[in-house]
Amino acid sequence: MKNVSKSLLLLLVLVLSACNSRELNTKVSSTTGWNYYDRKTTNFEALEGVGNINPPGMVPIQGGTFTIGEKDEFLTAPRDNANRSLTVSSFYMDKYEVTNLAWREYLHWMNMVFADVAPELIQKATPDEKVWREELAYNDPYVDLYFTHPAYSFYPVVGVTWEQAMTYCQWRTDRVNEMALIQSGAIAIPDFQSLLPREWDDQEREEWETQNGYQLVEVEQEQTADMMEGEELPPLYRFPFEYIRDKFIFNTEKYLAVDAYAPEFGRHPKVDSWGNNRKVNQADGILIVGYRLPTEAEWEFAAFAPVAGEDGLTIEGKIYPWSGYHPRDLSKKNEGRLQANFIRGRGDMMGVSGALNDNYVITAPVDAFLPNDFGLYNMAGNVNEWVLDVYRETSFQEVSEYNSFRGNIYMKPKRSESGIYEIDSLGCVAREYSGDDDKRDFRDGDFASLLVTDYPLDTVGVKNLAEVKFDPTDVLAPKVTKRTRVYKGGSWNDRIYWLDPASRRYLEQDKCSCTVGFRCAMSTLGDQISAAPIERK
Repeated sequence: MKNVSKSLLLLLVLVLSACNSRELNTKVSSTTGWNYYDRKTTNFEALEGVGNINPPGMVPIQGGTFTIGEKDEFLTAPRDNANRSLTVSSFYMDKYEVTNLAWREYLHWMNMVFADVAPELIQKATPDEKVWREELAYNDPYVDLYFTHPAYSFYPVVGVTWEQAMTYCQWRTDRVNEMALIQSGAIAIPDFQSLLPREWDDQEREEWETQNGYQLVEVEQEQTADMMEGEELPPLYRFPFEYIRDKFIFNTEKYLAVDAYAPEFGRHPKVDSWGNNRKVNQADGILIVGYRLPTEAEWEFAAFAPVAGEDGLTIEGKIYPWSGYHPRDLSKKNEGRLQANFIRGRGDMMGVSGALNDNYVITAPVDAFLPNDFGLYNMAGNVNEWVLDVYRETSFQEVSEYNSFRGNIYMKPKRSESGIYEIDSLGCVAREYSGDDDKRDFRDGDFASLLVTDYPLDTVGVKNLAEVKFDPTDVLAPKVTKRTRVYKGGSWNDRIYWLDPASRRYLEQDKCSCTVGFRCAMSTLGDQISAAPIERK
C-alpha cells in the first residue's frame, strides 16, 4: 500500500507539473515547427523575456485603480482636479527627492567631459542659485552655499527647470547602464584622463587623425614666471568636441543602435550561436528601461499609496499621503509629530524656539519625516516636484482611463540622408518629430488655452497702435502653452492645502524656483511587479 501511495503521489506531482508548464518556449517555434538557434538553418534567435531589474535608489510601485483628483471640496480652490477613476500600471519611483549631492555628481561628470570643449553645456546644467534671492529677506547664505556646501548634500536640489530635470534623467540612465555593462565585462571603463590636454608627437598625432577622422585641437599654454626668455613650451593637444560627443560618451540608445559604436570602450564579449561576437542587447537582462519624470497620474498614485488591506479594499478619500485629515501623527508611537515640512500659518516656518514643530525653516533633508505606505519620503511638503504632464485645466476629464498622460510627442531617431544616426550635443542619438506627432493639445477642452495670448502688453513707443494685437482674454492672466508643465506636492513655503497630492500648479518648463525639485520614475516590463506595503517606524 505504501508503494501504491507513493506511486499515486508521484503521478499527481507529474500531472500538476504538466498543468503548470508553459507550452510557449524559445526552443521550437509553436507556429512553424522550426528550431530556434539552429546553426544549420537561419539561426533565428528567439529572445526570451527577462524580468524587471530593480533600479538603484528606487522603490517598486505595484499599479492599480484609484481615484485621481480632489477628495474634498474647497470653494476657493481652482476647479482643475475633478475626481475620476483611473488605472496606473506598475512602475518604479525614487525613494527620495533628487539631492544636491546627486546633482553635484552630475555636474562633476559634465566638467570632466566638457570643461575644455563645451563649457556652455556645463552652464546649461547648473542650477540657478539666484532662486533664493528675495527682495525683503536676507537669503545670501542660501544663494552662496545651499547647492555647494556639504551641509546641504542630502537636501533636495532646487533651481532646476523641467528641461534640466529631463536631461538629468537621460544622463542617469546612461550612467547606470554604462556601469552595468562595465561590471558585466561588456565594455571597458572610459579613460577620462585621456580627455586632458597632453603632448603628441607629429607622427602619433597624424596616425590618430588618419585613423579616427578627427583633427586634434592645439591648446594654448601661458608663459610662467620661472621660464627663461625665449623658451618655448611643447604644444599640447586635446580631443575635439565632435570626437568626444560621437565616440567617447556612452549613450544607451547609441550603443544599441549604432553597429560601429565607440571602439574606445573596448570589447563586446557576448557571442551568438554562430560564434560571432555581438553587443549586449535588451534580452540579456543587464540594461534598465530608463529614468524619466513620473506622469501626473503616477505621481499622485504613488503619493496616496492606495494599498489594499486584508479585505482587498483600499482607503479612498485620503487628503494627504498619510491617513486622515491631520498634519500631525496620531499614532501612540509618534503622537504629535508633524508629518511634513510646510508653513503652519503666517510667519510660522518651523515653530517656536525650544519647541520647533517641523524643525526646518526652508527645505529639509530628503529622508526627513516618515515615509508613506509605499516607502516614499516627502511626497508632501519639502519641495514641490515636477511631473511629466503638460498642464491643462480639464486634463482629468480628457485623458485615457489607463496610464493617463497629457504631453505625448512621438519622436524617432534622427538620421542623415545617408541613413547615419545623428548625435546631439550631449552625445545622445538626436530625435525628431513631425507636427502630426505632437499630441500636447490633443482633445484640449480648455478653450482659453487655445487662444493666442502671446501679445505685447507694453505699447510705449509703438508708432502705429492699430498694428498692435491685444489679448482678448484677461491680459493679467497667466499664459498656458504647450510648454507649461505641472508640479505637485506642496513645499516648505506652502500652506497645508497644497500638500494634498490632488492639488495642481504649473510653471513654464524653462523656469525654476526655490520651492520646486523633482524625483525620477521608471516604467516596468512585462508582468505587473509586486510591492508590499512598508511598515512605518
